[in-house]
Amino acid sequence: MAPPEEAPGWTFLTNHAHVLFCLAEDPEVRLRDVAERVGITERAVQRIVTDLEGEGFVTRERVGRRNLYEVHPDKPLRHPIEAHRDVKALLSLILRGRAPRAAR
Repeated sequence: MAPPEEAPGWTFLTNHAHVLFCLAEDPEVRLRDVAERVGITERAVQRIVTDLEGEGFVTRERVGRRNLYEVHPDKPLRHPIEAHRDVKALLSLILRGRAPRAAR
């Protein structure tokens, strides 16, 4: 998921969503690479992953020296406006037709 040439001043989706997309697309991705793609610091990505883990959207498993991330697609989205939808609906909207990086 390469960042656009020039990052816009604002976007419709949050950095939490962007990090979630990166983890769903490549479960073995390094947080340093997520930070580069999203356009935020590695420390900010670490905080976001901690948030996502804490709320049950993501599970992190240590495999050797790397982390493997599992996104839980059946979790409902958090905001009352979107709570009738789950993570799977959001992922399919944005990542539809994209092969996971691990499969490329």
